[in-house]
Amino acid sequence: MATDNTQPGQDAAIVFEPKQSRSAPVASVGVIGWLRENLFYSWFSTIVTVVVAWGMFEGAAYLYDWGVTKAVFEAESRRQCLNTSPDGACWAGIIDWMNGFMYGRYPDEEQWRINLGGVLLIAWVLPFWLPNLKGKIGIGMSAVMVYPFLAAYLFLGGERGVFLNLMVFLAITLLVLNWVHVVLFYLTGRTLTENLVRMTGFEHRPETTHKYPMLALVAVVWGCVYAWLGDWQLELVRTNLWGGLFLTIVIAGVAIVSALPGGVALALARRSTMPVIRVFAITFIELFRSVPLITVLFMAVTMMPLFLPEDFQLNKLVQVMIGVCLFAAAYMAEVVRGGLQAIPNGQYEAAKAMGLSYWKMMNLVILPQALKLMIPNIVGNFMGLLKDTTLVSIIGLYDMLNMLKAVGQNPIWIGLHKEPLVFGAAIYFVLCFAMSKYSQRLERTIGQGNTGR
Repeated sequence: MATDNTQPGQDAAIVFEPKQSRSAPVASVGVIGWLRENLFYSWFSTIVTVVVAWGMFEGAAYLYDWGVTKAVFEAESRRQCLNTSPDGACWAGIIDWMNGFMYGRYPDEEQWRINLGGVLLIAWVLPFWLPNLKGKIGIGMSAVMVYPFLAAYLFLGGERGVFLNLMVFLAITLLVLNWVHVVLFYLTGRTLTENLVRMTGFEHRPETTHKYPMLALVAVVWGCVYAWLGDWQLELVRTNLWGGLFLTIVIAGVAIVSALPGGVALALARRSTMPVIRVFAITFIELFRSVPLITVLFMAVTMMPLFLPEDFQLNKLVQVMIGVCLFAAAYMAEVVRGGLQAIPNGQYEAAKAMGLSYWKMMNLVILPQALKLMIPNIVGNFMGLLKDTTLVSIIGLYDMLNMLKAVGQNPIWIGLHKEPLVFGAAIYFVLCFAMSKYSQRLERTIGQGNTGR
């Protein structure tokens, strides 16, 4: 609507007042007005709304009746569940098999090692959610590069060689120093390195020497940890006993962590000006993207040993992880390539005009912008990868899906199929929904998402 806001002696000016949007907030139009405007604005929309609402109500009522009202939560067998409530869910079998769903056939007395590995991972990544903390990149790099060795020994156990000794105690050392860094930063406002440089008098020396006090501290703490835990040894638990949600998270976690750097490397190689590198990258990507994951898994288990020396044997879990990682990297490469192509040419030209080398241009200018744009696709790829890990059940690994199917084959709970699948679907939904919500939060945090969601 246009109004004439003129004063005597002034030129006329036309001021346009914006009309109220059709999608006005609920508070301004009222609940009834919002319902009429969005759900009952025509006879067809009214019919669709009523039919959908009725269907949702009937479905929710049936699920509540089956899963809560008539459900059996305490029973010793499937037959007892049927005698108690033949039309209700038998959650007693789920409760009885809960340990198997979480840990597979991992020995009960050793399951504390899995729990400890999860707690250590949470402690390692917790600083990422602390506000205004410096040095998060170093903490993240230590988690990616060193934590897997500590987790692998916790889960597998057995004797440690020289290299594994070094990496396990280095992981414990870095975890301790990470939290010392966090505490010192919030107490003094300076990082651990900055405090060390001040205490040792290196602040007046060239910056290239500031790393030496930190390296010396790492060596001292590593020596103390080794002196304290040098004789520490865990019982060997072979990977054929790993299973359940634990195995699913291990395979998906390794694949997710390796997929992004592998995809970035392949995407850059595919855009390379060197023909050999470009052809190799294109061949690798198209080969793995043209076959299903189950084929890759069978090839990893059956064909990979043929290319290895006779005295060098890999267990089935390692072979599966290698296959899944290569498959995930090939798909991630196309996601990264799409993000790189979305960056305007002016960004490349501006970086070159500043005199940046190729790698500095990619690390400082191009990749940060591309990764922001790729967050939804990257997370969607990760979610698909998490669900695709159920295919390892076909080659004999007792992941969560295989453990869910094993319930119905147990003589005590034979025929129990529906409840385990519903429980498994709920677990996967929670994991995928959490990843989705975190990706949306990450988009808003870095300024690329829609803050109105």
